[in-house]
Formats: sequence, structure tokens, C-alpha cells
Amino acid sequence: MSETSMQAYPDLGLHVENGLAIVSIERPGKRNALTLAMWRGLGALMQALDAREDVRVIALTGRGASFCAGADITEFATVRSNPGQVVVYEAAVDGCCDAIENVSKPTIAAINGFCMGGAVNIAMAFDFRYAVPEAQLSIPAARLSIVYGLKGTRRLFELVGISNAKRILFTGERLDSAEGYRIGLVDDVADDVLARTRAAAAVLADNAPLSISGAKAILNGLANGDPNLTEHTVQALVDRAALSEDYAEGRQAFGEKRRPVFRGR
Repeated sequence: MSETSMQAYPDLGLHVENGLAIVSIERPGKRNALTLAMWRGLGALMQALDAREDVRVIALTGRGASFCAGADITEFATVRSNPGQVVVYEAAVDGCCDAIENVSKPTIAAINGFCMGGAVNIAMAFDFRYAVPEAQLSIPAARLSIVYGLKGTRRLFELVGISNAKRILFTGERLDSAEGYRIGLVDDVADDVLARTRAAAAVLADNAPLSISGAKAILNGLANGDPNLTEHTVQALVDRAALSEDYAEGRQAFGEKRRPVFRGR
């Protein structure tokens, strides 16, 4: 997949630099609200980037002054108007967020402005969330008679705790970046959120990919109560790193007092 072959991912852009893939949501006229096709495309793009050897870190941002306004409610009359369609639509949302959460590489949500509804769900699926000071975050589900699903609610609960999760879901109020940072929904606040993302990506991309992917798999498994996370599966991750070329490179570089060059194998 090249940056010029993005037709399969509607209204999404891609730029890859120094091991960092920056995905951008490209509907500024709609505050980057996601259509059903975009939910599906974003998840598929994340999986495709996870398979690329030249990508070490994946970030998501929005074009213009908004990160994402969440789901495009204007299409609900045709794609989310009856129970059957609701099931299909929610499966697409969960599929997108699961694809993000399950990326083996480090991921960063660069929240450059307005972040509402399903966009918060997307951001919570990333490993880290950096926001500009003027960003606004909200889940207005209670104003639309929507119940957040199990996975999105679990992510929110894990990040902010039960009292703050209830506050966010019951009231639908908007939080600024400072409040988001205070309660744990945002990891850092920066005037130039892409510069902050690039700085973090430089550190992450320099470290051993197998160490990061192994730690991420274990941590996500613990957080999700994954029954497949056993001593046997964890040991397989440990063994894979211990038997890798990168482990030999790390030991050799340490002895030679130089920076190791890790290749993820």
C-alpha cells in the first residue's frame, strides 16, 4: 500500500515519515465526522499499516480545526434507523476501535481540536492521547438516547474511573484538555500536537519492536480479561524476543556502547 493508493479508505489521508505513519481524517467541512464507510475504512487501514515493516508508530489526527465529530448523524436515517441496522453499525464501530486497539505497534491520537462522541471512543483505543489546549471532548450519547457499548464503556472506565465515566456518560458535558488531562482521558496537552506526536514517535520507534508489541499484548490482555492470555501465551512472547536478532543486537550494542538498530525480528 502506497500513500497514493488510498481509494479503498474513503476520506482518509496518509503520510509516512521516519517510521511514523500519520493518518488524517479528511472531511473538514463536516468536522471530520465519520460515515459508515469511513468507520470500516479506518479499521482496515490500521490493520494494513500494522503489517508494514517501514512503520513503527501509527498516529491519527484530523484535517483542519477538528479531530473528529464522531459519527455522521446525518446518515443515521439510512444506515442506523432500525434495530438490524443498529447492530450492523455498532459492529462497524467496534470493529474499527478493536482494530486500533489490537495494532501491535504503538499508537497515538493527536487530538487537534473538536473530539466528540465516537471520536472519543476512537481516541481511547489508541495507546496515547495528546491534545491541543483548545480541544473539546464529549460523549453526548445521553442526548441522543444511545447507550455506549461494552467495549467503549470499558475503555472509558479504565482511563477515568467509575465516577468520571458516569459523569461523562450521564451528562454529555464537554471537557477541555486540562480537565481531560486531570482525569486521565488525555495523556498530555501541547500547543503543537503533531510536534509532540513526532517527538514521542522518535523515542518509540528507536526501541525494540518485539519488546513493545509483547508488552502491549500482555497489558491489553490484562485490561480486557482475555482468557487467551495465559502463562503459555506470555512465555511465547518472552521467547520470541529472547530468540530474536534484535536481542543479540541489543546485547552487542550495549557492549560496544552504541545505539542499537532494531529491525523487529
